[in-house]
Amino acid sequence: MFFGLKVDSVLRGYLRNSFCRVGACAVPRRKRTLGFRGTAQAPTLRRIYGMVRGLIDHPPRELVLLVLFFATPLSVSGEEIEGNIMTVDGPIAPSELGKALSHEHVLVDFIGASETGYERWDRETVAEVVLPHLLEIRNLGYQSLFECTPAYLGRDPQLLKMLSERSGIRLVTNTGFYGARKNIYIPAWALEASADALAEIWIQEFRNGIEDTGVRPGFIKIGVDRGERLTPFHAKLVRAACRTHLATGLTIASHTGPSEVVFEIAEILEEEGVSPDAFIWVHATRDSSENQIRAAKLGLWVSIDNLRENAILLNANVERLVALKAAGLLHRVLVSQDAGWYRPGEENGGAFAPYTFVERSLLPALSEAGFTQRDLDMLLIQNPAKAYAVSVRKRRD
Repeated sequence: MFFGLKVDSVLRGYLRNSFCRVGACAVPRRKRTLGFRGTAQAPTLRRIYGMVRGLIDHPPRELVLLVLFFATPLSVSGEEIEGNIMTVDGPIAPSELGKALSHEHVLVDFIGASETGYERWDRETVAEVVLPHLLEIRNLGYQSLFECTPAYLGRDPQLLKMLSERSGIRLVTNTGFYGARKNIYIPAWALEASADALAEIWIQEFRNGIEDTGVRPGFIKIGVDRGERLTPFHAKLVRAACRTHLATGLTIASHTGPSEVVFEIAEILEEEGVSPDAFIWVHATRDSSENQIRAAKLGLWVSIDNLRENAILLNANVERLVALKAAGLLHRVLVSQDAGWYRPGEENGGAFAPYTFVERSLLPALSEAGFTQRDLDMLLIQNPAKAYAVSVRKRRD
């Protein structure tokens, strides 16, 4: 805490990269020897390095706000991953993604942005709980999982990399901020930042890796509250996500739920010059078939997720998926269950919902409703690969 401003790991990583970019000092992204020893300039270089590191670790509030308010999105060259999918272990071709769950969670910490942090969980303990569930879906034929926990809610790239290596499941993490639940998962400094400043932070995570892990995000995850209209801050989150997409090609996935705001978001996408094909309407599960079909016709991805063990919701969404198929829009649909997750602070991580409801309940129900294997492969193989492939998608005039 410095002048009332908490300097968390995300903000510190952003400031470090900003100082490097403007040439203030070659601050390393990983701890390593700087090679000062044995040079005549060593004492001076050490003093400069120490001063810059001091600014990064304890920046005056005025300096942070100056950087944030005058930030403009970076131009990022993504040639090496254009058209590919960015996992925690690096880019892969869409054909390598395989059968995928497009919206799940490994760990979620609901304590709030001001109190969460890596110290609230032990990675080995979390791995003991989560690993059996990942191995279970691997045995069911799944190869990939999109982990949708944002920063300040329990995102942990090191944990995901560990679990990916041990399970053989390709994991994909994200950048972005989650404004749902009235912004309790948004750090105070971000509420004051401009859309361009937020976008630059997310772009830098894509360009340089998240904090000092070297792990790069594979999509943008934001969250907005339900309602008839977006709040000004949530509209700013959407605009920041649009600008991040145009600079990186990362797909935008937004926690939106059953809400008319998804169509307001579509208007912002158009204003920002982003194709609707770059946006996933998360938690469309409980909305009407009419709204789902309307969104899919606009070109948005419609995510039928957060199902889990609920027979009434299952039957209702089988009907909605049948309607989407009848409308010729199955190619705009993703399915998952929004399951998991380890809960820090609860005994043994709380009650973990397995990642198996789609495979063991939804797919058999869809088969009974007349879905072919080709239809099911579209939902779980082709569509996730298309939706999450890194590619700048601009609005067509």
